[in-house]
Order: sequence, then C-alpha cells, then structure tokens
Amino acid sequence: MEFGMSPASRVPDDRDPAPRPDLPGGSADPHILDNLRGLLSDGRSAVVATVIATSRSVPRHTGAKMLIVDDGRTIGSIGGGEMESRVLEEAADCLADRSPRILDYELLDPSAGDPGVCGGEVTIYLEPHMPPPTLIVIGCGHVGRAVVSLASWLGFKVIANDDRIDVARELADGLPDHSGVQVLPGTLADVLGDLHLTDNDYGVVVTRNVEVDIQNLPHLLATDVGRVGVMGSRRRWDTTKRSLLDAGVSEADLERVTSPIGMDIGAETPEEIAVSILAQVVDHRRVS
Repeated sequence: MEFGMSPASRVPDDRDPAPRPDLPGGSADPHILDNLRGLLSDGRSAVVATVIATSRSVPRHTGAKMLIVDDGRTIGSIGGGEMESRVLEEAADCLADRSPRILDYELLDPSAGDPGVCGGEVTIYLEPHMPPPTLIVIGCGHVGRAVVSLASWLGFKVIANDDRIDVARELADGLPDHSGVQVLPGTLADVLGDLHLTDNDYGVVVTRNVEVDIQNLPHLLATDVGRVGVMGSRRRWDTTKRSLLDAGVSEADLERVTSPIGMDIGAETPEEIAVSILAQVVDHRRVS
C-alpha cells in the first residue's frame, strides 16, 4: 500500500465543488461520507480525519473532516500545512494496523516542533474504514449454500464457485434479489483469474470430495487470500495435504489452511455447520 504525500497527490473532490453548509452540531462536508461509501463499494480503504476539539486560533474547527484514500488522495481539508501532512503520515499507519487514534497538536512554535503558528490547539480523530472482507466459497452444495447465506447476512462480500454448472445455477436462482452474492460457475482456476483476493479475505472450501480439493487448493493458495478453511475429517485433510505437497505446494502456503474448518459446537445440519464455520472466521477476523 502506497501513500503519496506530495501536495500534487491531494486531489480535491470535483464532483460538487460548491460550498457546503455546516450540519447541525458543527459537522461539515457531508460529501465526505458520500465519497467514503463509493470508495468502500469499490473495494478501497480510507481514513476519515475529524477535528473533534479545538482551542484558541486554529485553521478549522470542530466537525471539519478530511478523507484520506489508501492511494494517497485526499478529499476535503482539516487545515492544510504541516499539520495536515503529519495527519497523512499517521493515516498510513492507521490503515496498516486498522486501529483508530487520537492526535493532539499545538500550533504555537515550529522551532519546538509544532506543526503551525496559529496559536491554538487541535485534536483530531482518525477512523479507518476498510471494505468488507471477501469470503469465497468453493462448493455450492448444501453446506456451501448455507455458508453463502450466513456470510452474506454477516456483511461479507460473498463469491461462490462450483465447477458443476447446474449446482451453481441452482444456488444463484435461489438467492434473494439484490443479495450482492456473486455466483461464478466453472473451474476455480478460470474464476480466480478475474478476482483480486487479499490477505484480508477468506476461502471456505466445502466441496464434494478430496479430488476436487486437490485440484482447487493449489490455485486458491496461489492467490494472496489470508486464510483458507477446508471441510472434512483430519484423515481427509492428511490425504489432501500429502497430495498437495507432492504437487509442489509449499509448507508455508499450507500454513494458511485450517482443516477441519469450523468451531467444535457439535454441528450436524448444513446450517449448523455454516454457523461453526462463520464463527471461526469471525473469531479470526476480530482477534487478528
């Protein structure tokens, strides 16, 4: 992830250059939130920097916002100058560790390291916003359909794949309108060529047999997907793992795999198994 910090990289919002009135409570720049929604829907990350407290003379007051995109662009301003440059640097760290932070600046004496001479003090809150992680489900049978339904309800960006065209079509036909789920039939190798998976994303492999797992996993592990869970017994995974190693898959890549997938809750039905799988995914997402 790169952050360009030069002034030229600070691209203002040109969709609506007209001045915006303050909102009740001192908030301003409502277009910031519109842009944020658009960025997240496009799979981009961004930080919202908000002035939350000021005293004496400062360039912007409580409620002023600036949006810092993961490619270094900025929309809006919280005051410009050296202070804003420092906020941009902090925003890069904020996205890297996905943690909010509060920044306090005195604008008094640049010779003492202050980022300004206005004479006041300002407190800025940085809030990272990440797009929802993608969860790709390999296998659209009973368990796969249950995982797709629950993952979509939990807010994941869900992609489902099955090499059996009729099975994939059956899943697609049963989804509610505007579910947002992508059902991509065909071989996984072909499907992955059009996707961009990151280390924030998850793979859930719930196929019909070992042979399909052995065929698919090398392609899935060749992506940057962060974690992969494989359904089945430990014995099934031992067989799969040996075959993958023989095929040239590295031990390092196999360390991203959890099998059997799912928390041990005594699950039996496809829906219960889906709960156990998504509980494990959510646990990993929140703890990590």
